[in-house]
Amino acid sequence: MSLCVAAIGATAVLLFFGTGLHPLWPLMWFAPLPALLLAPRISRRLAFAVATCGWIIGSLNMASYMRTVEVPLPVMLLAMVGPAAIFGLAVLLARAFMLRRSPWLAALAVPAVWVTYEFIQQITSPHSTFGSIAYTQMNFLPVLQVASLIGAVGISFLLMFFPAAIAALASPNAAPRQRRSLAAGVIVVMAAALAFGEWRLHSAPQSAEVTVGLIASDERQNVFPESSAKSVRLFHDYIEHIPELTAQGAQVVVIPEKLGVVVDPETKDVDAMFEQAAAQNKATIVVGVVRRSGSSAFNEARVYQPGQDEVLDYSKHHMLPAFEYMFVPGKTRTEMQQPSGRWGVAICKDMDFPKLSRQYGDDGVGLMLVPAWDFGSDGWLHGRMAILRGIESGFSIARAPKQGVLTVTDDRGRVLAELNTAAAPFASLVARVPVRHAETLYARLGDWFGWLNVALLVALIVDAFRGARTRELGRVKGRVANIA
Repeated sequence: MSLCVAAIGATAVLLFFGTGLHPLWPLMWFAPLPALLLAPRISRRLAFAVATCGWIIGSLNMASYMRTVEVPLPVMLLAMVGPAAIFGLAVLLARAFMLRRSPWLAALAVPAVWVTYEFIQQITSPHSTFGSIAYTQMNFLPVLQVASLIGAVGISFLLMFFPAAIAALASPNAAPRQRRSLAAGVIVVMAAALAFGEWRLHSAPQSAEVTVGLIASDERQNVFPESSAKSVRLFHDYIEHIPELTAQGAQVVVIPEKLGVVVDPETKDVDAMFEQAAAQNKATIVVGVVRRSGSSAFNEARVYQPGQDEVLDYSKHHMLPAFEYMFVPGKTRTEMQQPSGRWGVAICKDMDFPKLSRQYGDDGVGLMLVPAWDFGSDGWLHGRMAILRGIESGFSIARAPKQGVLTVTDDRGRVLAELNTAAAPFASLVARVPVRHAETLYARLGDWFGWLNVALLVALIVDAFRGARTRELGRVKGRVANIA
């Protein structure tokens, strides 16, 4: 029992500090290990209990954040217990193969279960990839490059395969030859992933660059003025700061999501303000607004280009449940062909969804301009989630949130500039960013690796049940022979 308590504690500590809003990335590589090491040495029920309890306790690192964003208690409990139960099932499947002396299948079972779970979440949940363990590795650039081949779930696969393989190697039932084969396989897989990552980080070709300016204010009166009159005042305040950015060379300025409210037909007056600012400062301006037209409301990014009479608009595709039910979801993408390359526009939560970013990648976009609004404490994590979309689909990102972190990144996920929006009444930064579209296998082929894991899991489950039936038949025959 003391070993079980120790395994629960070790899993909880590694997960608590290895995940969450500011994860220590090396810890996640070992968080599943204690439960997996113990699993073949204890009963099935106890192995499941150790795995789930350790994961639930480790997940408490997000409890305070979920209360802050007003997650209902039942949903909060489900968010903690659900992944823990999935991990527990993964441990049970691996345990079955360890006892069967199949270390390779044991090593593959854990990532197959986990990736299938994350992949189903990605394509069905209104939160898509939020909660993926892949985001724990955002400070480990070489392994992030795997996403350009197989998406975020590829990183999650490695994070589960590595500890599962170690546990399978340490299994008391593994034969020496099997251990050698699996050890060689782990070395090859991990070395190949890291070598590819290093190669990709150092192989970026030269490309055109553009200077971007980001600005945001977290002052209480500026976070979200709900009336048109207060919004116009805030629009003017932001416009007054734009010359500071263009004086530093900014050619495009990105301003946060839901800066204020505009009501048709007064939208034309607001457009005229920003069109004039774009013309005077000779810079493209992207600003997020809430536009109301009749009984409909839209969470929009409006784009003003110097010398262009047409105002481009983009409506957010993916709304934050409970908070944005009133908005009409967008269905189209917004892009601009510029001398530096092709630019695209998205808003905040849109960057949690790989499919939309893949579509922009397929269009050849080299720079995404992203107004956003975070919740303060999640600013670092949510900004990093967007960065992974750039790696997956091959584009740079300029992301300007309220209550978050102004961030400029390239298509390899390197942070070129960042600044917490609480740093000044009007926090701003200016940075040069490559407008480089990188062709990626993931953008071209999509979620092939996710579906491959679904097929692998089905095959493993079928094999496990066949093995269990064969063993049961063997025991029955043995009893009959003894009776005879």
